[in-house]
Amino acid sequence: MPGISGLRAWWAERPPAAGAAVMATGIVSVGLHLTGDETLSRVFLWPACVAWVALAADFLVRLLMQRQRWVAAAESPGALTAVAATAVLGTRFSALGRQTLAEVLLVVAVVLWPVLLFLVVGHWKRRMPGAVFLCCVATQGPAVLAATLAAAETTAWLARAALVLFWLGLVLYVLALRHFDRRQVFEAAGDQWIAGGALGISALAGAKLLSADSARLYLWNDDDRGVLRNVTVALLVLDLALCVVLLAAEVARPRLRYDIRRWATVFPLGMTGAATLSVAAALGIGSLKGLGRVLVWGAVAAWLVVAAGAALAVRGGISGRR
Repeated sequence: MPGISGLRAWWAERPPAAGAAVMATGIVSVGLHLTGDETLSRVFLWPACVAWVALAADFLVRLLMQRQRWVAAAESPGALTAVAATAVLGTRFSALGRQTLAEVLLVVAVVLWPVLLFLVVGHWKRRMPGAVFLCCVATQGPAVLAATLAAAETTAWLARAALVLFWLGLVLYVLALRHFDRRQVFEAAGDQWIAGGALGISALAGAKLLSADSARLYLWNDDDRGVLRNVTVALLVLDLALCVVLLAAEVARPRLRYDIRRWATVFPLGMTGAATLSVAAALGIGSLKGLGRVLVWGAVAAWLVVAAGAALAVRGGISGRR
């Protein structure tokens, strides 16, 4: 059928960065869970899962049958969205009490992470787009999931492994910042926001590590907890400040045309909201809860706008193929 063939042709041209749509939808689900809007959170979880399964199937097909195309895609920074999206979904399933499924997703993310990170970092160059910060996001994603599972299952070694990933993610952020083209703040079509999202997921990882500690585990002494607390708060402050800068740049130079990289705008908004709420809970800062809710609902609004643009783009692409 012409419609089906057109859909297949459009899907074949899908860039690796399409995984950002799963990341964005998954983190909106996580954020809504933190605000207490459980029903709506589960509504967002379903399309995230469907999209993840479709992208995972495409990943395997290319790996087994189209090796050259797989390698070419894996060398793109957008390939790291596979790791981050998997970790985000695992975190949401852990909150639902599905710990076994969350553990499976953690294993998948950890297996993919070193392979894709090696391929991507090996092809870094000067003046990279915002997707360069996905190296940090893909490292902090498993850290968040591991810390979440450590708290749910009272497993100390998972928390300590998450702590290693947390610090490594911060190192990768600094390295990515050296390769980032600052002009992208005013010129990029959406992925420049990943610079803020990487700080947000780092703050979320710090909050999860703090929350994982308990009298039974006794993960951190007073000095360790103090350092982790200060770093987490600093990361959140930097994330919020950077979001203000990025928003100001959007106002100064509007970019209203739909681009698939706009999903990389929704993700940082949702991640910043989730991080704000998690830090508020972990450190007992009640004044942050209102801000966190505003950011989460702002991410929901952005998701609806970008989803509408994506639907129109898909429809136009399929019609063009026909």
